[in-house]
Amino acid sequence: MTDKKLPLTAHLEELRKRLIYSFLAIGVAFAISYAFIKDIVEILMRPLVQVLPQGSSLVFTAVPEAFFTYFKAAFLTGIFFSSPFILYQIWAFISPGLYEREKKYVYPYLFVSSAFFLAGALFCYFIVFPVIFRFFLSFASEEIRPLPAIREYLTFTIKLLLAFGLLFQWPALVLFLSRMGVVSAQVLSKNRKYAILTIFVAAAILTPPDLVSQLLLAGPLLAMYEGSIWMAKFFGNKEEEKIASPN
Repeated sequence: MTDKKLPLTAHLEELRKRLIYSFLAIGVAFAISYAFIKDIVEILMRPLVQVLPQGSSLVFTAVPEAFFTYFKAAFLTGIFFSSPFILYQIWAFISPGLYEREKKYVYPYLFVSSAFFLAGALFCYFIVFPVIFRFFLSFASEEIRPLPAIREYLTFTIKLLLAFGLLFQWPALVLFLSRMGVVSAQVLSKNRKYAILTIFVAAAILTPPDLVSQLLLAGPLLAMYEGSIWMAKFFGNKEEEKIASPN
């Protein structure tokens, strides 16, 4: 890091550029998603369709509802697919404030972060969705027939995929910060109780208002937090930890 400081206008111009790139990425991803929206919707519906009782299906109740639902689903899907690029824009904006030895960790972090984002989404799709849908549909009976609305269903699934993808960034973030010496295993262990509270609050905010999906998100996050303590212990910057904790 040099001692030269950029004026506020330069920072604002850089922020403007990164925001424009991010919005363009969302726009391109939205256009591509809308071109294949029927295939995307079919994939998203598969976990629910597999557990629906015979004779049940997804429905829409208003004439333009399917069109606007597809439009919204394409927009959310565009955000999902452009998230790794947006993450890169965030790091590109803050990278001028990093030391040269810290910048070398950015690109490996972006790769690992993208992998964890995808892992979070896949975990949600293949593990969480079947459990949630089986649980909710277990309340169906001969008198209560499930006819889920496609609008609520697609919003529910895409938001949940985004939530799991974003919150699965935690291990990659801890690895990056520990290599830079910003956090240590001792700090993470000491603040475990605050982390547990934060995880459950985040799960309550990011997931739909039901206990099952909240627990299915909070559980892996708690496991990842414990794993991140060991990750920071083995891969952390030992020299920075000694400076931060001279005793």
